[in-house]
Amino acid sequence: MRLDDESESSNIEDARGQSGGFRLPGGGGGLSFGGGRMGCGTIVALGVIALVLGINPLTLIGGLSGGGGIPLPTQQIGQPAPAAAPGARSETDRFVAKVLRTTEETWGKLFPEQVGKPYREPRLVLFSGGVRSGCGAAEAAMGPFYCPADQKVYLDTSFFDDLNRRFGAPGDFAAAYVIGHEVGHHIQTILGISDQVRDAQARASETQSNALQVRMELQADCLAGVWAKDNQDILDPGDIDEALTAAAAIGDDTLQKAAQGVVVPESFTHGSSAQRQRWFRRGFDTGTIAGCDTFGGGRL
Repeated sequence: MRLDDESESSNIEDARGQSGGFRLPGGGGGLSFGGGRMGCGTIVALGVIALVLGINPLTLIGGLSGGGGIPLPTQQIGQPAPAAAPGARSETDRFVAKVLRTTEETWGKLFPEQVGKPYREPRLVLFSGGVRSGCGAAEAAMGPFYCPADQKVYLDTSFFDDLNRRFGAPGDFAAAYVIGHEVGHHIQTILGISDQVRDAQARASETQSNALQVRMELQADCLAGVWAKDNQDILDPGDIDEALTAAAAIGDDTLQKAAQGVVVPESFTHGSSAQRQRWFRRGFDTGTIAGCDTFGGGRL
């Protein structure tokens, strides 16, 4: 991905230096994802799936268990620190800021054209170790996430190393796809899709709630594909393959098989590797929000 001539987003908050463990506030702290009890096996599975791109995984745990989430070592967290001075920022920081800026430019253009409304940009919070968001608290091990409550993307850039070494998905565009996916969740929020899905999940069984969540995640993958198409002029040969490799590496079936040796489709919350690849590719091929209707029925 050729970013040398790209500008950096100013919508970056630096919350690093606030690392440590957290205790999720009572009640799970954020989104409701249906009822039902959750056993240890489900907690382990969610811990693995939480490494996948998506919303704050602690809200999944808190919502499914119907209570206070998983207690973690507590540490008081203050307000986010100001962004680091430009001269103190690392190459990775600048990469993140530039990729975020490409999403702002893409959706600042496409959203009014395709939806008829101005685009409201999200902020991206860089953190290390752990962070408290509007959706509750999270640790870096749970991966990047988007919080609809405060409309912010949360990212510990060490996840990029995990994507490369642990999941076998190297490359700068694999990392950029992570950001594009999370911004896709922001698109869903400002379109009102997130609220509709959470309302439906609150009335659904655990299996039905999971199925709805899969459609949410696949739509975010598709929207990342739309963003990629709009930035073709700065992509290198092989960049789309990097994104597809990353999508496959973090499919629910791939993660479950690696973690527990078996695949349980009814517990999927993000979609299979093939589905994630297919919907990213669909977004890239169509270049439209309308082309990303994962809720319209039919084959996922």
